[in-house]
Amino acid sequence: MPIKFLSIFLALALCSPGPISAAQNAIPPVTSAQAAALLSRSAAALTGSVALNDVTLTGSSEWIAGSDDETGTAAYKSTSAANRLDLALSKGTRSEIRSNATGAPSGNWIGLDGVSHAMANHNLMTDAGWFPAFAIANLISSSNTVLTYVGQETRNGASVIHISTSQLFPNLSGNPATLMQHLTQVEIYLDPTTSLPVSYVFNSHPDNNAALDIPTEIRYSNYQNVGGAQIPLHVQKYINNTLTLDLQFQNASLNTGITAAQISAQ
Repeated sequence: MPIKFLSIFLALALCSPGPISAAQNAIPPVTSAQAAALLSRSAAALTGSVALNDVTLTGSSEWIAGSDDETGTAAYKSTSAANRLDLALSKGTRSEIRSNATGAPSGNWIGLDGVSHAMANHNLMTDAGWFPAFAIANLISSSNTVLTYVGQETRNGASVIHISTSQLFPNLSGNPATLMQHLTQVEIYLDPTTSLPVSYVFNSHPDNNAALDIPTEIRYSNYQNVGGAQIPLHVQKYINNTLTLDLQFQNASLNTGITAAQISAQ
């Protein structure tokens, strides 16, 4: 882990509440073979026989923040190492840009004022979840990912298979290790028939408080076959169980040659 990130999270961990401290001597979890098999099956269902390098999605969007309800268009571009979401809304444009191309996550958001703001480091420890094929592939490819089979349950009125994931940090111990693992935790819910993801759940946090969890959920629906891959054309973001962003994609293009550097450029 880069020294910058390590020093930040060591400081955060020292300020963490009791529950994190109490778990510092816990035995590290081990990946469940069942969970690994289910997630691999989901990745295969998403990509089919296609080698996905990049994706571009365009369509309509609705941004909801309290009484502010804006509509407009959305453009999403992604590789496995970077992604960008641009919204052109009633009151102006908004963008979210993330990259892991250098090995250390970075991210920026651009609001109506056109100014780029850095995302808090602790809000970059999970994938944004906009495109499930890359989010799941990155989890599977990481040697530090721990997968846990939670079971079959009901979520949002439908039967799902629940898999919990997080990252281990073998170079850390005690509070820092526990906090980092918590910050990387993601809950994935799969359709038991198709193995396609229907929900991707994680916690976001205030910029100045990594220990305060804000439940965040990405929901996927209206999967369509695009060039052999299964692409969710309806993607919604919920924060604290409240719909905040509704994306309806009408067009999808795969493997057009865009790069992480092009996506990250502001």
